[in-house]
Amino acid sequence: MQPHDSLEGAGAWAELGPVRSQRLKKRKEFLFLAARGRKAPVRGLVLQLFRRADSNAPRIGFTVTKKVGNSVVRNRARRRLREVVRIVETETPLNGLDLVLIGRAATLSRSFTDLVADFRKALQQCLSQADRGAKPGHK
Repeated sequence: MQPHDSLEGAGAWAELGPVRSQRLKKRKEFLFLAARGRKAPVRGLVLQLFRRADSNAPRIGFTVTKKVGNSVVRNRARRRLREVVRIVETETPLNGLDLVLIGRAATLSRSFTDLVADFRKALQQCLSQADRGAKPGHK
């Protein structure tokens, strides 16, 4: 048995969502998006978007504040947001974008189909703002 044989099928897991190198992790990256990106608050989440000059794979960050609940609740909200992005990413190309999804209490209480619709709506709002050059956070 070769050392890499045990990793057979690991590629399937990589296809389930953004790989770690495509995640926004550093506070500096989150603050940059908050300051320079477009913002679209919707019922189930808040989306911050910044269009990069390159067309490389999207970089995505997820955050949920302590106001939403304890760590178990916040992690459940983050998992729901990751799944929403995974679903929408298959039908809408997100290349060249930096995204931050901010979870709210409604992230957990809304039905999953409504949460997906919220993300699509927020994404459309941010992209249309970016296309017409609106100031961050304004329609």
